Amino acid sequence: MMGPRQEAQAALFYEFSLEDHVPQAHLLRSIDRFVDLSGIRTHLAEFYSHTGRPSVDPELLIRMLLVGYCFGIRSERRLCEEVHLNLAYRWFCRLDLNDRVPDHSTFSKNRHGRFRESELLRHLFETTVTRCIAEGLVSGQRMAIDASLIEADANKQNSTPKEEWDATTIDPMDAPRAVREYLDTLDEAAFGAASNVQPKFTSHSDPASQWTAARKGPAFFSYSDNYLIDTDYGVIVDVEATRSIRQAEVGSTKTMLRRVKDRFDLHPERLIADTAYGTGPMLGWLVERKIAPHIPVFDKSSRSDGTWTRADFEWDAENDQYICPEGHALKQFRRNYSDPNRGPTGKGTARYRALKLTCQACPSKAKCCPNADARKITREEHEDARQVARDIAKTRQYEISMKLRKKVEMLFAHLKRILGLGRLRLRGPCGANDEFLLAATAQNLRKLAKIFPAPQQTRKA
Repeated sequence: MMGPRQEAQAALFYEFSLEDHVPQAHLLRSIDRFVDLSGIRTHLAEFYSHTGRPSVDPELLIRMLLVGYCFGIRSERRLCEEVHLNLAYRWFCRLDLNDRVPDHSTFSKNRHGRFRESELLRHLFETTVTRCIAEGLVSGQRMAIDASLIEADANKQNSTPKEEWDATTIDPMDAPRAVREYLDTLDEAAFGAASNVQPKFTSHSDPASQWTAARKGPAFFSYSDNYLIDTDYGVIVDVEATRSIRQAEVGSTKTMLRRVKDRFDLHPERLIADTAYGTGPMLGWLVERKIAPHIPVFDKSSRSDGTWTRADFEWDAENDQYICPEGHALKQFRRNYSDPNRGPTGKGTARYRALKLTCQACPSKAKCCPNADARKITREEHEDARQVARDIAKTRQYEISMKLRKKVEMLFAHLKRILGLGRLRLRGPCGANDEFLLAATAQNLRKLAKIFPAPQQTRKA
């Protein structure tokens, strides 16, 4: 039997509660338990005027942004619409049915002003990390580092080749905000000073972004999202935005390790990373600070012609020399020089040579130096640290570390596929940093909600 037609009938009074209409198992109920915004108003107090019209509650704006990044709502216009319609979003944002949702332009006004001036988003991220530490999700013993390319809001059609680009001709007074930020970061190691090599193209709308073809496909403008995570539960303990070049990504490692030491007193006993971080200076920096580098060594000493490589020669640290497989010594200096120009180069690389007469009479010359009169070996300044990393690579702990490193890659996959951050919406270094901080905050909150879900309550009859 077909039932009667369903028709909406207006009522004079309604008895309605948002609390009763949000499912007990909803993700936002679990996330809400770990969102601590009690210190936001104090943090922002000096950035508000004491007179004038009352502003939109900054806690409401932050809660709305968290909803957007937790559920992959990339557009702020759409975010306002979703919060207006979705009862769970209203409940999380502390909005009643009659409360008005802020206009989308409010986010831009606050983001470009007081949020950036006060570093509010970093404060929010570090508050979440502090909660993760308090819940026992971070031990600080083993950390992993990696970077992922995030496409910038720029395209090749609006760009200039490197032969025609000249930053000195830009007038900061007439330039857009992203261009002014680019000019402000020319001396920073994460952006302008990361490398002297000029990119093939420079974007007009976002010149701080890097033209790259690192994905072995069509080139594009991008930023690098750098994550430092604790491998116990995959919690992100720090995040940094840089240009998409190896020097900037490796340099951000030092910045993040120093910052987590200052902010959270975390000093890892080991750092896990891929080969891009296995350069001599980086390994030397880690070993100097008593951090075991579980990192493949970035080494170009191998040979493809079948002759002996540097690894076949034994290093004699006591006498500052190499010993070849035939037992002959390769020395850097065989007498004291009074002329300093003939001594060490001071460029971080030492060259060790065998005697010409010894090599000419050696029966293994064809395996050692068939095309040279004598064998030469170069040794970098941080070769001792490189050897420490090579020795670690032979251990069982290193194999475990290489498996744990995948947790960083999983976080980047989650960032792009679930949270939808495959392309930035904000331009400039500050815009990229804002997006990366909010996304990392959302990932940590989702991690807390997954591990510690909200207790289920039985509904009253």
